[in-house]
Amino acid sequence: MTLSLFADAATAERLDRAATALIRHGFAAEILPDAAAARARVLELIPPGASVFTGASETLRLSGIESDISAGDRYDPVRVRALAMDRATQSDDIRRLTSAPDVVLGSVHAVTETGSVVVASASGSQLPAYAGGAGRAIWIVGAQKIVPDLPTALRRVEEHCLPLESERSKLAYGVPSAINRLLIMNAELRPGRATVLLLREPIGF
Repeated sequence: MTLSLFADAATAERLDRAATALIRHGFAAEILPDAAAARARVLELIPPGASVFTGASETLRLSGIESDISAGDRYDPVRVRALAMDRATQSDDIRRLTSAPDVVLGSVHAVTETGSVVVASASGSQLPAYAGGAGRAIWIVGAQKIVPDLPTALRRVEEHCLPLESERSKLAYGVPSAINRLLIMNAELRPGRATVLLLREPIGF
């Protein structure tokens, strides 16, 4: 796989293989046409009043899902609450708040056709909830993030995602990003806890 293909949408056949493998490994998986469909589906999946932690994600921002969660009074937006807290004096409260919400919502950096999900992070703040702390996890995944296997997934993270995220991070925070934490989920032991919404179009990194 060449680097250019890390930005190209996977074929329908590859999306089907990934979805089938995910379901076999205990994840719920759906294939949706585009970000608008994912936006509507997310609102169906999350019950009103749920505490929802949104991981930092270009996919959520570009799709409008982040604003759906953060605005209004339909949900308890954990990220909004955490950002309003004092990191110097309330770091333990922030950690507890973000580690075990009712729902964690975000994206991932790669999904393999063999049914694994790969997430890289500089801070690791979203990983406890992703890995099992949240009651439910929902990930929206653009079609360009489907890769054949784990070695290719790791190449995608290092060679494609990291440079793009570093540019974003430098603009937003003045520092580049880094792969300080890496989470690989090969199966979901609580069937249906984690839902992967696979899109037929690219979105995000």
